[in-house]
Amino acid sequence: MTTKEMIKYWTRSASEDLVTAESLFKTSRFLPCLFYCHLFVEKIIKALIVKKTDKSAPYGHKLSRLAKLTSVTFSSKQLDFLDDLTSFNIKARYEDYKFKMYKKATRDYTKNYLVKAKEIYQWLKEKV
Repeated sequence: MTTKEMIKYWTRSASEDLVTAESLFKTSRFLPCLFYCHLFVEKIIKALIVKKTDKSAPYGHKLSRLAKLTSVTFSSKQLDFLDDLTSFNIKARYEDYKFKMYKKATRDYTKNYLVKAKEIYQWLKEKV
């Protein structure tokens, strides 16, 4: 794949995952919604990594680590948010975490993360 094709792949996939996250929220599937919030932010970050490095995005899911590989300057508050969001990638996969998270992932809790994830996604998308 060319750099342009890789960037298109990551941005298109991020956009599709954003739509999925919104659909999951609308149907009250809050834990999967949080997982997809992580995915769409991860993918837009990976598009920025490809743009900067002209190489394939690295494997890995820790958003704050990936963010540091872009040419974007993130605030400490944004990096903290990315660390919080990363926890949904892990917690959504393992049953013991899932049980705890189902109780925590209320409509308001999830909406807060969805709104913030969309904000950072839009901000990053403008930089691709």
